[in-house]
Amino acid sequence: MNDNGYALTEAVYYILLALCRPQHGYGIMQQVERLSEGRVRLAAGTLYGALNSLCTRGWIAPLPGEEGSRRKEYIITNEGRDVLLSELQRLRQLVRNGEEILEEENHG
Repeated sequence: MNDNGYALTEAVYYILLALCRPQHGYGIMQQVERLSEGRVRLAAGTLYGALNSLCTRGWIAPLPGEEGSRRKEYIITNEGRDVLLSELQRLRQLVRNGEEILEEENHG
């Protein structure tokens, strides 16, 4: 669980993962789709709502943009990285528990 006590959605997980390197909105949408093998496709409105929410939580931050450019890049913050690592640990536990139970079932 993250610091708010709940699991991340798959979309938020992949957005945070994508922002381990600076990215703009369209790049985030493309990388999320690629990383999720097409399971997660973000519409622009959904993405920008999520980016605003993640900025408010302090998990990502906008980077200073070029003067006159509307294109905004974002990067994960240290707090966001901690949330991502916590979620990764939670997911590993889910897999480990599932594998143990199913393995016992197959040999029990």
